[in-house]
Amino acid sequence: MPANTILRLDGVRKVFGSFTALHGIDLEIQEGEFFTIVGPSGSGKSTIIRLLVGMDELTAGEIRLHGERIDQTPANLRPTCMVFQSLALFPHMSVGQNIEFPLKLRKVDPAARKTRAIELLELLHLPASYYDKRVSECSGGEKQRVALARALAFDPEILFFDEPLSALDYRLRKSLEKELKDLHARTGKTFVYITHSLEEAMVMSDRIAIMKEGRFEQISTADEIYSQPVSRFVAEFMGEVNLFDVSAFNDRIEGEGLTVAQNAATKGMAERIAAARNATLMIRPEYVQFLGPDGSADFTVEGKVQGIYALGSRIHYEIKSAEGQILTVEKLREDRYDGGKGDTVRLGWGAANAHVIEGQSL
Repeated sequence: MPANTILRLDGVRKVFGSFTALHGIDLEIQEGEFFTIVGPSGSGKSTIIRLLVGMDELTAGEIRLHGERIDQTPANLRPTCMVFQSLALFPHMSVGQNIEFPLKLRKVDPAARKTRAIELLELLHLPASYYDKRVSECSGGEKQRVALARALAFDPEILFFDEPLSALDYRLRKSLEKELKDLHARTGKTFVYITHSLEEAMVMSDRIAIMKEGRFEQISTADEIYSQPVSRFVAEFMGEVNLFDVSAFNDRIEGEGLTVAQNAATKGMAERIAAARNATLMIRPEYVQFLGPDGSADFTVEGKVQGIYALGSRIHYEIKSAEGQILTVEKLREDRYDGGKGDTVRLGWGAANAHVIEGQSL
């Protein structure tokens, strides 16, 4: 096992009656990593976190921390801690008492407990005066920080997070995403984070695991998953996307509605497509250009503007191709399309910005 692997799952399987929630999961998480598991409801991400903290028992497989099995170790004896969506703070206690609670269970001296609580308040950017404040008097963001401080009081080797920001309003959630990322950098702890929010995962994570039906579809950095998804499911899960079912014959790419230039870039893609049993061509909306009468591109398609939607700094366009496919284009406001709904347009993009998903078709 590599020296920097802190947590490892080997063949982890979980069955509830006749339903298999996890199908032999294998995973390695590196020490000090911010690792996020993302997936739709029912994909198995919450089941994984419950197994990791010891709330549920494995059906099969092993969980190892620093090479030692912990899957049979009671939850209260594992060097890990969970931050729940509900936070699970004690409303009748003060902020200081909440933070000190795990230290009190360990029979730490009261003076040392208070010193540690004040240190953690400062770490979480809360004033020392909050030590005596009632939790019930704290705002939603302050309660999140108190819950984090209490988790860190355990001095755990790994912190697990089960969608802790999902109940917060948008602005507070975005602020706390940045704070969590900064906290991770300051503490050097290993964070394992569960969320259904793609934005949270992309903002905070070193690596992301995309789950589908009890299996990992892809594990990589946010940039790689976004630009080079291994499946149509991942491509669509990671945001707006245009997908074309394609084939290739004699170095020529063919796809419904597509006009493909014959050059070195498209020839290389054609060879990969021809070798695959099935293939899907992917292009993200921000790489699609509106072409003028004399404009050219490696790939072009014609269609009619169906909708124009303002999204703050961006404009989102929906184009219906002659074949009936809805394509999406996104532009910054300053680069907006100089036209309107009902216009017939030509769209184009370069081969360098397209990605071939091999072995899958629409």
